[in-house]
Amino acid sequence: MVWKKYLDFILGQLSELEDITYRAMMGEFIIYYRGKIVGGIYDDRLLVKPVKSAISYIPTARYELPYEGAKEMLLVDEVDNKDFLTGLFNAMYDELPNLKKKK
Repeated sequence: MVWKKYLDFILGQLSELEDITYRAMMGEFIIYYRGKIVGGIYDDRLLVKPVKSAISYIPTARYELPYEGAKEMLLVDEVDNKDFLTGLFNAMYDELPNLKKKK
């Protein structure tokens, strides 16, 4: 699967960060950083939540739909820059919502 190779590449780029995990969902991959959803791999694109810190970190980012009917997310183009990606995830972390506890 093409997306799995892209996922492996992105995970490698994020290897400096602790506690990066992912979950497959309907052919896509949701990416978690220290237990919070940062974004995901949708087709061959890394999209992140459009929180204020991400918008200011990548002010030229395009908004794209991960899939039909979803909320827009920010497209991350600089996936080849490991320091950039690590910085982006660190900048976003405090602003990301905690996951809701299952009842």
